[in-house]
Amino acid sequence: MNAKQMIMKRVVAKTFAIAAAATFALSLAPTAKAQNKGCSNATLKGAFVDNAIGFSVSPAGPLGGVLTDTFDGKGAMTASGVLSLNGNIVPVTSKATYTVNPDCTGTYTAETSPLGITAHYYFVILDNGNEFKWICTDPGVVLSGTARKQSPVVGE
Repeated sequence: MNAKQMIMKRVVAKTFAIAAAATFALSLAPTAKAQNKGCSNATLKGAFVDNAIGFSVSPAGPLGGVLTDTFDGKGAMTASGVLSLNGNIVPVTSKATYTVNPDCTGTYTAETSPLGITAHYYFVILDNGNEFKWICTDPGVVLSGTARKQSPVVGE
């Protein structure tokens, strides 16, 4: 066997070893349990300032908004604010239900009026419940944002 063949054999062996290790690691991922970080529905409680930016296929065009989301700590949320839908300003209100997982991820489903839209979201909580990042999971929508807890009112 010449030097070129030996080098090629080593490269193929290393590539196979890396591929086998990656396959093994990826096969474990679905069975790994989410780390319990102590989050629950009560982690999201109070008023949050929420900004959104993205694009929707229907109604077609760019969209953005600023809302106040109020979580009750038990799985219900209300929101009110203003959206810009392809440049058209629309005041909106929403009612939602949410679920927070122990690993500080979660989902919520919101019904928005007057648009008559029901949308689904995935979120991750940060900073001990003072902030969360979210993304809409509905087909045809590219929309995400950040919500930050409002400062407590003096005297509360």
